[in-house]
Amino acid sequence: MRTSNPALNDSTFDAIAVSGEERMTVKGTVNKSFILIALVFSTALLSWDFMLQSGSGIIYVIASAILAFIVGLVTSFKPTWSPYTAPAYALFEGVFLGAISGFFNNIYPGIAIQAVLLTCAVFICLLLAYRSGLIKATENFKLGIVAATGAIGLIYLATFVLSFFGIQIPLIHGNGPVGIIFSLVVVAIAALNLVLDFDFIEQGEAKGAPKYMEWYASYGLLVTLVWLYIEILKLLIKLNSKRD
Repeated sequence: MRTSNPALNDSTFDAIAVSGEERMTVKGTVNKSFILIALVFSTALLSWDFMLQSGSGIIYVIASAILAFIVGLVTSFKPTWSPYTAPAYALFEGVFLGAISGFFNNIYPGIAIQAVLLTCAVFICLLLAYRSGLIKATENFKLGIVAATGAIGLIYLATFVLSFFGIQIPLIHGNGPVGIIFSLVVVAIAALNLVLDFDFIEQGEAKGAPKYMEWYASYGLLVTLVWLYIEILKLLIKLNSKRD
């Protein structure tokens, strides 16, 4: 989750030199975001059926998830490498997303396209709300979203660690009322992280960040969109499993 990283705030722009370089623009960032999304879709379509139908498919899925995580960390701490690492992240993430989407779509037909459409709808609504001034990225707003994102991260980390001991956090991961409410809250927090991404992009242009920051900002936006898509997919899985 890009916006919970303390390295990714307004001070990021104050720490980089821009003299004699091309500057970051909102338009350039939008163009690069479309490139990254296209890369995600390209590898997602390729892995949709193949990865899980082949005997070693699960190995590629796990490998792609690990590689996406590693490349994502490198991108976060080495923004100057983002013109190369951001596309690599998009390719690896696409393999992972395509595989898990195909898997759950076989169980609940149509669930993947529903998750994609809902993700797009949420993105458009948040963008319109931000551009109209209905939602403003004030310092208190940023602090609240970062704190909420960090709390969710800690819950997921605790879930991961406890799973090694056969312990599950009750209710929140189930398809009961508590689990569904928890997923709705997480989806809302993931969606509001988009506002921080929009603000980050505008601040980059306003402060004259170097051109490579367009890739860095696009990467951050993609991370949020991937998180939002996964959380919406999980919510739809809970709702569909409840009807079974």
